Amino acid sequence: MAEAVLKSFEENKHLIVEAGTGTGKTLAYLVPAIAAALGQKKRVVISTGTKNLQEQLMEKDIPFLQRVMPKKFAAAYMKGRSNYACLHRVRKAETQPILESLDELDNFQKVARWTRESPTGDRAELVDLPENIGFWRDINAKGEACIGQKCAEFENCFITRMRRNAEDADIVIVNHHLFFADLNIRGNEYGRVLPDYGAVIFDEAHLIEDIAADYFGFQVSSFQIDELLRDVDRLPITDVGLNRDLTKQAAKIIGLADQFWARFVQGRSQDGRFPLAQGAFAQRTNSGEIQATPLGDAYFNLDTALERLENTLVNQKDDQSEIESVVRRLRQTRFDLDFVCSQAEKNYVYWLERRGRGIFLRASPIDVSALLQDKLFDKTETVILTSATLSSNGKFDFIKNRLGLEAEKTDALLAPSSFDYHKQAIVYLPKAMPDPRAPEFLQHAAAEIVKIVNATRGHAFVLCTSNQSMNALYELVSLRVDFPCFVQGSMAKNALLERFKNTPHAVLFATSSFWQGVDVRGERLSCVIIDKLPFAVPTDPIVAARTRFIDENGGKSFFDYSVPQAIITLKQGVGRLIRSATDKGVIAILDPRLRTKGYGRDFLNSLPRMRITAELEDVAQIFSGAEDNRKAGNFR
Repeated sequence: MAEAVLKSFEENKHLIVEAGTGTGKTLAYLVPAIAAALGQKKRVVISTGTKNLQEQLMEKDIPFLQRVMPKKFAAAYMKGRSNYACLHRVRKAETQPILESLDELDNFQKVARWTRESPTGDRAELVDLPENIGFWRDINAKGEACIGQKCAEFENCFITRMRRNAEDADIVIVNHHLFFADLNIRGNEYGRVLPDYGAVIFDEAHLIEDIAADYFGFQVSSFQIDELLRDVDRLPITDVGLNRDLTKQAAKIIGLADQFWARFVQGRSQDGRFPLAQGAFAQRTNSGEIQATPLGDAYFNLDTALERLENTLVNQKDDQSEIESVVRRLRQTRFDLDFVCSQAEKNYVYWLERRGRGIFLRASPIDVSALLQDKLFDKTETVILTSATLSSNGKFDFIKNRLGLEAEKTDALLAPSSFDYHKQAIVYLPKAMPDPRAPEFLQHAAAEIVKIVNATRGHAFVLCTSNQSMNALYELVSLRVDFPCFVQGSMAKNALLERFKNTPHAVLFATSSFWQGVDVRGERLSCVIIDKLPFAVPTDPIVAARTRFIDENGGKSFFDYSVPQAIITLKQGVGRLIRSATDKGVIAILDPRLRTKGYGRDFLNSLPRMRITAELEDVAQIFSGAEDNRKAGNFR
């Protein structure tokens, strides 16, 4: 893998590498990246999908290489702006109340003292404070509230320091969200977030398409408008009459916004993602005229009030720096709201998401391949994409097509894991399971899970494809086994994972966030049970738009998109089991379509080379040390 990465740097080509667990892929790309950064004077950005991997790179791999590499190199770590404290906003908050309760006063004073001593201003340093500090949103260095070089704290600013460190670095570590936030604004009036670079390495590259779609899209949320109005209230305006007028305007906007958002939640009692119907805001009458719907009227009233607030602020005479920042945010909010509500761009999908008390209106590009080709692959000499799960049935066609990688400019490498899956793991496919869409499937699945966890004495993840399935299986199984059972959502993810690791014979029921980026080694996790093949929900607005786009352009969306995507997700779930050379265990997949459907063979062929069985008694063999038995054989 290291040789393939080095070749890509030398030939200015792109590279896709699937590197199985245990390959040592971080060192395999870091060493040639450092050589290229020093030898070719080419700064390399390394972008990851998870915080755990960033910390591994900065706290373990890079310090190790700085000790042993023959030439010295510098590395910097960049996070999103909201992770850092804003000195200007902290100083302002010391004289202007932002706290929701007196209970927060001690914590705020600790944070204020910390900002005077911290070299980085990184929220992660505040290990002794609660994870969720209510006032952090009012003092963090979020970009939309920044007044830039006009700020009195600009030279001491933690963001300024972070950027200077990155400018001096050969290797810059970021996450995918920060990378695509930067890529989206490069070349426009806001400039850039990251320093210039000659090459990019994406680790956990299977996440790129969805994250890119977020950042190349448009979004307005109820939280965003509420926060904007709070910042208007805190502007340093001395004119009493103007302040009174702004207070009235803000109160009117709050009322209009409530009416606007209320129309979206009517009839939707649950959180979720929902498509915005074409014509939701305006419809053509029988006479051919365009007429606003009630939702369109609510949008027009809200936009008119936001425009009036914008004009009021533009025309006032006080100190302009903070006011200009708010005006810029107002204009961007109105632009994004207009983009979503007008629904004019045909290559976008328009949708809303309800999440707790928040409502998010979004417009996302249906296909990001052309955008990525234009903004990234054509403009960057070398892009390396690596993950444990990028191929489908041994091929990279799916990921190349989805991301816009041209075949002649892109090399590929399949680097299998160094683990001996044939000896370390077995795949159990139970016999006579009903179709997953059948009403009796849950009862049969629960019965199988009970038998499996009794055979493995717990030590199991039960990975489900939906919250509904997860909760139902937890209720059915937990009462029928003598092992501690936990369910996702009962506590914070990290706390739940630690509790699982520290509880003998535990069984954890979970959904999407536990399918990837979770590392449990040893006997504590000896069994991974997957309820169904993880096909994306067909009614999800983005999934529905992508499949329709493929079909309308002559493709077959099920085989061109749904199956390959589900294969990659399944491989992520399977990858939770074997995390070291000494791990052993069983993968149980309860979905009978692996046997009954033709595409089932594609799923099985995409997994590591493991033995497969339909007999539960064979599962015990993997723990007894037996390498073969009479009924378990290879599936290829």
